[in-house]
Amino acid sequence: MRAVGLTKYLPIERVDSLMDVAVEKPAAPIGRDILVKVKAISVNPVDTKQRSPKDKVETTPRILGWDASGIVDAVGQGCTLFQPGDRVYYAGSITRQGSNSEYQLVDERIVARMPESLDFAEAAALSLTAITAWEALHDRMHVAKNPAENAGKTILIVGAAGGVGSIALQLAKLAGLSVIGTASRADSREWSLKNGADHVINHHEPWTPQLAAIGLRYVDYILCTNATTAHFMSMVEAIAPLGAICSIVDTTDPVPLHLLKSKSASFVWEFMFTRAMFETADMIEQHRLLSEVAQLVDEGALRTTMTERLSPINSANLRSAHAKLESGSMIGKLVIEKWE
Repeated sequence: MRAVGLTKYLPIERVDSLMDVAVEKPAAPIGRDILVKVKAISVNPVDTKQRSPKDKVETTPRILGWDASGIVDAVGQGCTLFQPGDRVYYAGSITRQGSNSEYQLVDERIVARMPESLDFAEAAALSLTAITAWEALHDRMHVAKNPAENAGKTILIVGAAGGVGSIALQLAKLAGLSVIGTASRADSREWSLKNGADHVINHHEPWTPQLAAIGLRYVDYILCTNATTAHFMSMVEAIAPLGAICSIVDTTDPVPLHLLKSKSASFVWEFMFTRAMFETADMIEQHRLLSEVAQLVDEGALRTTMTERLSPINSANLRSAHAKLESGSMIGKLVIEKWE
């Protein structure tokens, strides 16, 4: 089957950083695995980080990709959720071969039927970021889904125009929170407001006076989607007593967590691959939350965050997508569709 893979970890400018390859189609699924015929893929920062230069050589091509939509081709004998022909979307597992291939094996517990109102490309833009944002808000920071329980509460989303930020804005608004996004350019500010931000501040400038200008001393929740180390002191200042901070981005240096003690504020991590990596007892929660996201999309309460669509799926388009993400200029999600 056709795929895009790598054997060496190289700068994206290198033509051999991502290559068109022919690999064997996965064997028939067993257990709770399903085999999906991939129709569209989306690119995320995790793709660029996994591909980034390092001293390692793969003996067989490694296939990246953790955002996909497609059609179920076959199911394992233990499957109960899907049957061949179902249209699905998912983010997969970082411990397995990825979605940049014509067919992919994935555990059904982290898959859901895609929104009926979206095409494959629009659906592929949602899965990884929706899981990340949902888990960060509701599982890590314990934000209630019932708006009545969040009256008067506020959240600050750092990097609101990115992939995770774009869907987190919408989910936070659905939960009844007052939403402040951060953005540093006119286009990213406009996108943040379009996706539900009540206010937008510039994360490159001091936060406290900007929050004061909109009548806030503190915020109850902070979701950090970029530069955790760079923004840590600003988050310490901005978080409310008993508040919660969640980050999805590694620290580059040690951060002084003890500064949160006087506020009894919590700092938690969100890594959407945890459930699949460790096959946690609640692994099926990703199926459930993606199913709920699909319902919200079909009801018109959520919308896809796709902003750019490329075709076909090949190494040239994937290298272009990686380069755009690494430039830091991406707003929303970039999707590549169709094998031609």
